[in-house]
Amino acid sequence: MTRITRSGGWSSNPDWYHQGRTTDLEIPTVSALRVIADDIKIAHSIFALPFAVLAAAMAAFAAGDGRIDWTDFAGRLVLVVIAMVFARTAAMLANRILDRRIDAENPRTVGRAIPSGRLSTRSAVIAFVVSSLVFVVIAALFGVFYGNWWPVVLAVPVLGWITAYGLFKRFTWMCHLWLGASLALSPIASAIAVDPAALGSPPIWLLAGMVLCWVSGFDVIYALQDVDVDRRDGLNSIPAHFGVDGALRIARLLHFFAAILLFAVYRTEAAFGGVFLAAAIVVAILLVLEHATVRRWGTTRMAITFMTINGVVSIVVGIAGIAELTVLAP
Repeated sequence: MTRITRSGGWSSNPDWYHQGRTTDLEIPTVSALRVIADDIKIAHSIFALPFAVLAAAMAAFAAGDGRIDWTDFAGRLVLVVIAMVFARTAAMLANRILDRRIDAENPRTVGRAIPSGRLSTRSAVIAFVVSSLVFVVIAALFGVFYGNWWPVVLAVPVLGWITAYGLFKRFTWMCHLWLGASLALSPIASAIAVDPAALGSPPIWLLAGMVLCWVSGFDVIYALQDVDVDRRDGLNSIPAHFGVDGALRIARLLHFFAAILLFAVYRTEAAFGGVFLAAAIVVAILLVLEHATVRRWGTTRMAITFMTINGVVSIVVGIAGIAELTVLAP
């Protein structure tokens, strides 16, 4: 059996919800924005951003017949990165708002900004609305500057998808796949933003499939921390439904498919050579290491298992792929 540990204590303050609210209209201050940035873990953008940048570069490379036209691509890339940051911010804020009551009863999450009273619900809602509007505006700029209106047409549906994740743990243990699909939208969306014709490129879809399986797998591992709380509160997750060992088997299967799909990206993208192949091998080794870490230490080393290893996975793939398309391109 894998060892699962918990830390902290149950919330004993019945007035927690009122501590996270105010009755007057609030505009988030600089200090509130700092609290938000810390609470939603801006650094975790590292999971999806390299894949978005890589897919954008793949689309630009294909559109340029084997080379990237940086005079055109640079501006698009800046918009892609900004849109990614604000989309993730909106999604994370939606999750924090929807889960505020749940977080208050979970020892692991009771210290988050809203249940702890460091951020009012109203301020979080305002920040969510602003982030969503900025995302839509950035999407519209692709049409204004580049004549590509697909990003703004798809902006609201994409926003709806990625912000709905917080609801699905209430209905189905497949919520982890919803999160994986949300992050898998990043390479697809960034490719469309650069060149809508990229939707016909198999490597883009294979890369998105890899992200879906990879993220879903590590989210299952992350959910091991809350298995007892999820069962107590009637929330759905793969660990709560299948048990710890069953969840780990499912996570291993998802990561196996993630590795296979990454090798498929290498095989189908003609521009990728030995560097990307080496990156795919490194990723496969890292995923094995991730599961070995969980089996050895349970959830006590989640900072290593969740952030460090998976952060390295995304960076390795992103750097290798972009290098193949730029400095190593013939």
